[in-house]
Amino acid sequence: MTTGDRLSLLVTGLGPIGKIPYASGTWGSAAAALAAPALFLPLPGHWRVVILATLFWIGGVAGTRVEKLLNRKDPSHIVLDELIGQWITYLPFAALPPLELFVGFLLFRGFDILKPPPVRASENWLPGGYGVMIDDVLAGVYACLCLALFHWLRG
Repeated sequence: MTTGDRLSLLVTGLGPIGKIPYASGTWGSAAAALAAPALFLPLPGHWRVVILATLFWIGGVAGTRVEKLLNRKDPSHIVLDELIGQWITYLPFAALPPLELFVGFLLFRGFDILKPPPVRASENWLPGGYGVMIDDVLAGVYACLCLALFHWLRG
């Protein structure tokens, strides 16, 4: 295994999180939700978009490599896509109270698991690791819209 292979596994697995043998996607989303108030929400909007686009690109490249290494399409080891989707859920908010962070987490996990149209179909829109990333982007958009409605209704 090359250094690039190990780095791809490390990045796409968010360190040790991708090695959790059960519900690794949920753990990846939880880590993203917990990290968001310190690492994502304080940033200006344009930097958030740059970070998400960069992570999507990195995830696409590294995810393609990990799929080949593990000889599986969308292996559960890859949880960087959950971080991207979870942070898209929080994208328009400068700050969120703990309840809304949790609701955003639940919304994203729900859309990521249920995969309503066109989320499931999107997995095949792009090749390799980019296909792994795109469905979580769309699940994050759905969750973001619902969280915005929840936030607005709470006043």
